[in-house]
Amino acid sequence: MPAISCQGLTKHYGSVVALDNLDLTIEDKVIFGFLGPNGAGKTTALKIFTGLSRPTSGRAWVAGEEVVSHSRSLQSRIGYLPEEPAFYNWMTAKEYLTFVGRLFSLSSRDIVKRCSELLELVDLSRDASRRISGYSRGMRQRLGIAQALMNKPAVLFLDEPCSALDPLGRAEVLDTLVRLKEQATTIFMSSHILADVERVCDTVGIIDRGRLVVESGVEELRQRFAHPVFEIEFEEAATPFVRLLESLPWVEKVSAGEDGNLFKLRVTARDIATAKVELPRIIAGSGLTMRQYQMVLPTLEEVFIELVGNRKD
Repeated sequence: MPAISCQGLTKHYGSVVALDNLDLTIEDKVIFGFLGPNGAGKTTALKIFTGLSRPTSGRAWVAGEEVVSHSRSLQSRIGYLPEEPAFYNWMTAKEYLTFVGRLFSLSSRDIVKRCSELLELVDLSRDASRRISGYSRGMRQRLGIAQALMNKPAVLFLDEPCSALDPLGRAEVLDTLVRLKEQATTIFMSSHILADVERVCDTVGIIDRGRLVVESGVEELRQRFAHPVFEIEFEEAATPFVRLLESLPWVEKVSAGEDGNLFKLRVTARDIATAKVELPRIIAGSGLTMRQYQMVLPTLEEVFIELVGNRKD
């Protein structure tokens, strides 16, 4: 059974269509990255999945249960970290997690045990007795993840967990997510920081103007949109070699330039299958000293721009 799924999920705010017939299926025990530009509908979908908002039409299921607004049963099975989590700043981290445990009606013994486990998980054990008001933004985000895990949820929802964090804070949160993945927790993570998603997510869905553009594994997506481009470095100038490549029918374009003592080529092929066979053969017969040869895959950011960059289309 999928961890999360929806059929025809639609949400209108007056004349504005925030979600437009969204269909998703997210398998269990993965980190799913939900991507899109600002205003694409990411937070709207997340609020529907967590029961905080009702769809105009369509249905959704989380952890085997159909989503109904403000369902206590659903809320006991999920965890949620909003984009800007709020805390009682006069509390310590341990006091706050104890408070959250009581909201879930956990026993005193379970609260003590769970607090210790979670503070260790998010690397806040040494700061457990400090007031939250003295925490950095990254520490607050990690504490937010801990509170979202207090009830041992089947599915964890994170809304822009690295938004507005500095590089160190982002690294701290991403390391925490990797540790959660090792514990086989299903994570739904909305974000517009594509490098972060590429680092930790197994699968991604890209949404634009409320519509799902693509849903795929990260590596599969990069392979699917891979451009037939090869990067080559030689120790010698290779101008005759460039002219030879430009004369070949399966070569679309050759860019060349010097970088220090290296001569770099970027070869775009019309026929990638032919290029994979012929290019190494031609290089071997050129007499040039090759330092590097690789087929370049696009980053997730390049795929994203290709899919939603032209928003007038």
